[in-house]
Amino acid sequence: MQVVLVGLVGYGLWAGEPKVVTNGTAGLAITFAPAVIDRNYRVAIDPFLAFWITTAVFLHTLGSAGLYSSVGWWDHLTHATSASIIAAIGYILVRAIDAHHDEIVLPRRFFVVFVVSFVLAFGVLWELFEYGLDVVAATTGIEMPLAQHGLDDTVKDLVFNSIGALIVGLWGQAYLTGVGERIAERIADRGSK
Repeated sequence: MQVVLVGLVGYGLWAGEPKVVTNGTAGLAITFAPAVIDRNYRVAIDPFLAFWITTAVFLHTLGSAGLYSSVGWWDHLTHATSASIIAAIGYILVRAIDAHHDEIVLPRRFFVVFVVSFVLAFGVLWELFEYGLDVVAATTGIEMPLAQHGLDDTVKDLVFNSIGALIVGLWGQAYLTGVGERIAERIADRGSK
C-alpha cells in the first residue's frame, strides 16, 4: 500500500494535482506511525492493527485521487473505516487510563458508550472543519483537499461513522484491551523513572 501511495504522490506531482499530493503525502506519513510508536515508545503495534491503520489511510487517499467522485459508496466505506480507527484510539486511551489509575474504575459497558460518543463528537468536529474549508474555498477561490457536499452528505457521514464506532465498541474489548494495557505499562514505567 505504501508503494501505491508513493506512486499516487508521484502522479500528483507529475499531473499538477495538489489534492492528490497533499492527501497522498499525509497518508504515507500516517502509515509509518506504527513503526515510529514501536521505535520511540517501545509499544509494539500488532501487525493487524498496523494493517488496519494503513488500510483506512489508503482507502481515503484512493478516494481523493478520484474514487470519491466515481464510486458512489466509496465515501461511506472510508468514513466507516476511518471512524473505526478513531474509535480504536479512543478505546485504547480510555483503557490505558482505566488500567493505569487504580482509583478510576470504568464498567465494561461504559467502553461501548464512550467509543460511540467519542466518534460522534469527533465526526461532528470533522464536519465543521470541512464546512470551514468550504467557506475558505468560497471566499478565496482556492480548491481545498476536503469538501462538504450538503446536509444529506453530512448525515450519511455521521451514520457511517457510527457504524464504524459500533463495530469497534462491540469488538474492541476482545482485541484492543491488550494494547491499552501495554500503553498503561509504558506510562507506569516512565512515571517510575
